[in-house]
Amino acid sequence: MIKQKWPIRTIWILILAALLYFALRNAPLIDIWNTLGQLSVQQIASILVINALVIALMTARWWVIVRADNPSMPFFPMVGYRLSVFGLSYFTPGPQVGGEPLQVIYLQKNHNVSFARATSAVIMDKLLEFLVNFILIGIGVWAIIRVGLVAENDIRLSLSLTALAFLLITPIIYIFLLYYKIDPLSKILLLQPFIQKSSKSIRLIIVSERMASAFCRRHLRAISLAIGVSVLSILGIVIEYYLMVSFLGIQINALQIFAALTAMQVAFLMPLPGGLGALEASQVFSLGAFGQPASAAISLTLLMRARDILNGGVGLLLASRKLGR
Repeated sequence: MIKQKWPIRTIWILILAALLYFALRNAPLIDIWNTLGQLSVQQIASILVINALVIALMTARWWVIVRADNPSMPFFPMVGYRLSVFGLSYFTPGPQVGGEPLQVIYLQKNHNVSFARATSAVIMDKLLEFLVNFILIGIGVWAIIRVGLVAENDIRLSLSLTALAFLLITPIIYIFLLYYKIDPLSKILLLQPFIQKSSKSIRLIIVSERMASAFCRRHLRAISLAIGVSVLSILGIVIEYYLMVSFLGIQINALQIFAALTAMQVAFLMPLPGGLGALEASQVFSLGAFGQPASAAISLTLLMRARDILNGGVGLLLASRKLGR
């Protein structure tokens, strides 16, 4: 049995090592090192502590959801799972998604959670993540307009605000529908004539959404707690960004911080590994509009890259160990 696992483990290690290699090959490691050299040990430690708290809070949201149906679920192993998910999502093309199947695999393989129930927990986790992130983006867009990063006469403001409002309320509407036993995704899929409704993937989606619907009705307290934890994680992201800006001597006010942070969030939605190129462009553009030199913006993005490569690298190493067992 052990011998049979070695080929699978070797394949996973090779795949994850290749992802790490291609990501680091294009990363400006020397520039990152020079940027880190500008900071004191205390400043670097402060950033790492806040980042660790953010990761812990993001994990706590998922843990609260899973623990509602599995009270014995341990917290600390899930931190490693979360890092593994981040590593796979960060180093592969896509808008910071792609590692979610790992969440399902970990719950099923290591904690005997059924595949459908693990999938429904991941659905709830992502749904609440989108809910809070969309609210942050909404505040950021308001800040962008207020600081003049995008002039009102350069866009169709009314259409933009309408689209933004729809974006913000979509997760709320979805939770509301689930609570009242309306499964919108399942209904949409079942109405499509070209979809084979008896396939395993379609049945899994339907069962998982029904479980998520039941979860909404049974565990409103857990949902409320998970939303609160998500808000705290977003606050941690804002504080971390503020610390980075301050340590690098970039002088911008609170509204400008939200505007630049939103530009960063949008950059990560681009279908590029780690928002490569888009992140740098977003910060050069936004900080440049606030009178900051391009060198300051590049230093900020290099600091972000150092943080993300560290987290993603650790995540891939953990994934190679856990998936190979």
